[in-house]
Amino acid sequence: QVQLVESGGRLVQAGDSLRLSCVASGRTFSTYSMGWFRQAPGKEREFVAAISSSGRNTYYTDSVKGRFTISRFNVKNAVYLQMNSLKAEDTAIYYCAASSRGWGPQTNYDYWGQGTQVTVSS
Repeated sequence: QVQLVESGGRLVQAGDSLRLSCVASGRTFSTYSMGWFRQAPGKEREFVAAISSSGRNTYYTDSVKGRFTISRFNVKNAVYLQMNSLKAEDTAIYYCAASSRGWGPQTNYDYWGQGTQVTVSS
């Protein structure tokens, strides 16, 4: 069993930067691929970024490439999402998730956090 707790979300202005953190319980964190997803009001939850269990491979949705960076620190059971040049359309609840089956679709993810709200004002 893995429990995930996100933090770092808040109200920022367009162009600002923000770093989200997700800390996992359990001793098997390093075996999971980790992903960040987001859900904007009235929209479906969508993929943002993912990182392999080793941290060697990362994946991003096109709309955040060059602005967001996912990283992990397995010793601390943590995964991060550094978000730069934030835009109003990045406003959403951001969730981290853990997958034992690789980064793929949302159905691959076994565990989900409760989410952290990011609001970008323009």
